[in-house]
Amino acid sequence: MKKLRVYLDTSVIGGCFDKEFREASLALMDHIRLGIFEGLISPVSVEELSDAPEHVRNSLLEFDEDQIIRLKEAPNVLALSDAYMEAKVVPVKFKDDASHIAYATVYGADVVVSWNFRHIVNFQRIHASNAVNIREGYPLMDIRTPKELIYGREEEF
Repeated sequence: MKKLRVYLDTSVIGGCFDKEFREASLALMDHIRLGIFEGLISPVSVEELSDAPEHVRNSLLEFDEDQIIRLKEAPNVLALSDAYMEAKVVPVKFKDDASHIAYATVYGADVVVSWNFRHIVNFQRIHASNAVNIREGYPLMDIRTPKELIYGREEEF
């Protein structure tokens, strides 16, 4: 059975240490740790995490490269991110949020997982980014919160 390829934006990593988002974020990370899901993380997330407290930055060290794949920069990711910006999928000052979706799309993630309701897990922005994906020849991208992704899977532990 094919593992679900899950792109993790920075809010999911930080969510592991946030009272409101902790339970679902940790459950998602357990799914990755157990090999139920395959995690993907981009250079954008790594850069955003560089400003986080040390315990948040170090939380990824417990995963090996087979559990959370570190994606590499690629020209087609930049081009797709620019296409999102041109279509005003997100405001200019939040280009990193568009980059998260672009990395997930270009690298074939099954879903983007985020707690960023303003710029990523948002009905209008999901439809806008998928319109760009179709125009640019990419598949639709599913975008969910960790809670949505793990709900009903509790018995897998």
